Parts: sequence; C-alpha cells; structure tokens
Amino acid sequence: MNITKQYKPMFETITLPNGTELDNRFVLSPMITNSSTSEGYVTGEDLAYAARRACSAPLQITGAAYIEEYGQLFEYGFSIDDDRSIEGLKQLAQAMKKDGAKAIIQLTHAGRFSKISLKDFGVVYGPSKMNLKTPVEHTVLPMSKRKIQHVITQYADATRRAIKAGFDGVEISSAQRLLIQTFLSTFSNERNDEYGAGNIENRSRFGIEVMEAVQKVIDEEAPDDFILGFRGTPEETRGEKIGYSAEDFFYFMDRIIEVANIQYLATASWGKNIYKQTIRQGKYKGEFMNQVVYEHIAGRIPVMATGGINSPEKVLEAFQFSDMVGMSTPFVTEPDFVIKLKDGREDEINLGFSSEELADLAIPERAFKDIVELMDIGGSLSDESRREFRKLYK
Repeated sequence: MNITKQYKPMFETITLPNGTELDNRFVLSPMITNSSTSEGYVTGEDLAYAARRACSAPLQITGAAYIEEYGQLFEYGFSIDDDRSIEGLKQLAQAMKKDGAKAIIQLTHAGRFSKISLKDFGVVYGPSKMNLKTPVEHTVLPMSKRKIQHVITQYADATRRAIKAGFDGVEISSAQRLLIQTFLSTFSNERNDEYGAGNIENRSRFGIEVMEAVQKVIDEEAPDDFILGFRGTPEETRGEKIGYSAEDFFYFMDRIIEVANIQYLATASWGKNIYKQTIRQGKYKGEFMNQVVYEHIAGRIPVMATGGINSPEKVLEAFQFSDMVGMSTPFVTEPDFVIKLKDGREDEINLGFSSEELADLAIPERAFKDIVELMDIGGSLSDESRREFRKLYK
C-alpha cells in the first residue's frame, strides 16, 4: 500500500451507527445493467458483473430492484416482488460479498415513471391524477388509500426477502422522482387527504410509513448489524417554482431518523457533477447542497455524496462535505479504481472502454439498454465510451 498523501483520509475506516466497520470511504452506488430476465430473475451475467466488482468498494448497493411490476423502471432490471426471486438474489448477494464487502439491495417503486408498466399494462400510478404526453399520451392513476397500504406492505415484504437472500442491508430510495419523492413534491402531489399537498407533514407521511414498515421487519427478522440506508434528493425545483425545498427535505429526514434506524443518507439528483450542486431556492439559495445537508445531519448518521464523481480529484472535492463517496459509472469501466488509488497508481485509472474489454470487465453484452441516456445526463464516462455501450444494446 502506497497511498498518495492527499488521498489517505479516503482510506480511513468508518463505523456505521450499528457498529459495522468499513475499510474505506468508497461506495459502489446503484447501477442497472439490464441483464436480468424479462421476469426479473438474476442471470449468470448479473453474477459475473457483480463478482468482478466485489473488490471495488467495502459497501456495495445494487441497481433498483422493483417491489411490484407496476413499479418496474427498467425492462431487464431484477425484481424482488415474489419469493421465487430469492434464490437468484441469494447468489447475487454472495457474488457481491465474496471479497468481504457489505451487499445492500436497493428497493424501488418507479411510480409514474414506470415505463415498463405503461408498456405492459397500459397504466402507471402516482399520488395524483396527471395527464402526460411522454413516452405516449397517458393518464397517471391516483393511488387509493388501499393501494398506498398495498405498496407499503410490498416494501416490507421486499425487505423480508432481502434478509432471506442474505443481503447485509436494504436501501430505500426517495430520489430522482421515484414514487416516494413524488408524494413529497407539490409538482406531482395534489391530494387533499392525509397523504396530500396540504402541508409538509402530509406529503411526508407515505415515505415515513414506508420506513416504519421496513424498520419493523428489520427489528423482527434481521441480524443486529443489518444496514438500512436512505437515498434522497434534497430539493426539487422547476425554475422559480419549488416542488419541495431543502427545509422540507430536512423535516422529512428528521422524521425518518425518528422512526427508522438509518445507517446512512445518500444524496442524489439529476444532471452533471451533482456533488457540486447548489441550492436553487429558499433559505439556503446558492449554498452547496451537500454542505447544507452535511451540516444539518450534524454527525447523526454518515452522509454519502454521489453524482459525477469520476476522478481522484473529484473524490477529494466530494469528501469535503460527506463521510463517504459513492460512484457508479466509473466502476463499470474501471472496477479497480479504488485499488489503484490505494496503491498510489492513480495515474493508471482509466475510464475508457472498448468492446475488447468486455470479457475482462464482465460487462453483459446487452448491458445498459435504456440507461445510456442517463449516462449522457451525468457525463461521467466519455462520449467515446458511451458510443461503445450504444453499440452493445443495438
């Protein structure tokens, strides 16, 4: 080990609130490779991809696992909506953990952004009725209270399956316009009941009840060191309009910390260099998002910075206002990023990609269908690398 001095803080251990110790501050963040079966079952390609990255970071989070078919985001993502998925997920957890990492599975419901539900069933759900024109003209169906309770139960059942599959934890995402976030946002929530837009308490209720249900399962069935993570977008704006403010998000997080034993908060949003994003409206306007979040959390739980972190220099920038640094696309083409940095070989880190490297990198040949466009938004990989991925799914 010959770490360059400036990167040494990244290789200090960190202990999560439940006593889990991680060797360094890097996290493999969620990334869907679209290599599962059409029914959502784990494939050999999924396992090979995970095994190749088992040494990439001490904490690893899967891509989005959908808790019901109406919440499926990617066509070949994997499901956790049925007990039949447990055996494959068990193999996935083992592949992720084979070099000592902690394996976390992200549980998601895409709500109105479930393109697969729209394609297969002609319907998507959300907090309120919406008439949308993309990808085709359609109506978002408002969730009844019965449907809300159904989804909360599905989060709990998915957590139970994750425990049975041998994962070390689950992550609940309220980021990037997934269902929980749309309840929090006045852009998409126009309900007039206790889950509605009347005040921040009502808009937070669905997410809080999800976390309570998940925590109840963990208390009853998980080992003491089971990790519950949370991913959130700290602000939602459209120009001068606010879906929810950073102050709203802080209320939401404070309530969640009260009802659930959260082990980390990961910040996430849309665009390039999210880790440097500034607050656009309200009390904290112009301040760095991660700094504002980090100061509000004030050491209660570790904070993870994510979004556009794709070089050693950006790692250091992101670490100024976080306890951990999460990366996703860099580990696709450079799974040895952290190893090289630890060995003082940061000049050998290379995010480039060519099809000749497929075998060594264990990248599925139909990987990243539907997701290269998200890579384009984030810009973490070069134009050339993204062109190579487009060739794969074409």
